[in-house]
Amino acid sequence: MSTNHNSELVRKIFEAYLENKQLRKTPERFAILEEIYSRDDHFDVETLYIHMKNQKYRVSRATVYNTLELLVSCDLVTKHQFGKNMAQFEKSYGYHQHDHIICIDCGKVVEFCDPRVHQIQSMVGDLLKFEIKHHSLNLYGICFDCQAKATMIEKADIKNAS
Repeated sequence: MSTNHNSELVRKIFEAYLENKQLRKTPERFAILEEIYSRDDHFDVETLYIHMKNQKYRVSRATVYNTLELLVSCDLVTKHQFGKNMAQFEKSYGYHQHDHIICIDCGKVVEFCDPRVHQIQSMVGDLLKFEIKHHSLNLYGICFDCQAKATMIEKADIKNAS
């Protein structure tokens, strides 16, 4: 699905959702939607707000937060709570199911997709007679960069102790 076509569909879905809920269709809400769908990463409210301000959009933190909640409600954005970190978001319409691995030191989030996870989901659903609608798998560890940094600090500490 092309990005332009995807953007039009997402906009129509959001418009219909706002109409159905009898909410205002403001330019700020659609600017936030467009900004989210132009990104390819996970983001928090503050990062999105700052980026919007840097792009000269006149939006408040409250508008960004409230619009994100609306977008989560209509399944255009997914909200994640990775450990103790603040909530992070990512676009979700037209994107494949994937899982995450999160660095417990720096908070870096990496997406991965492994068909075996889907096979396990199907097998467990069949076995326990559940119709699985979706799943969430988050793995936590220490990324390569943080491991390297820790090793350098450890070597420096040993050298200084000598």
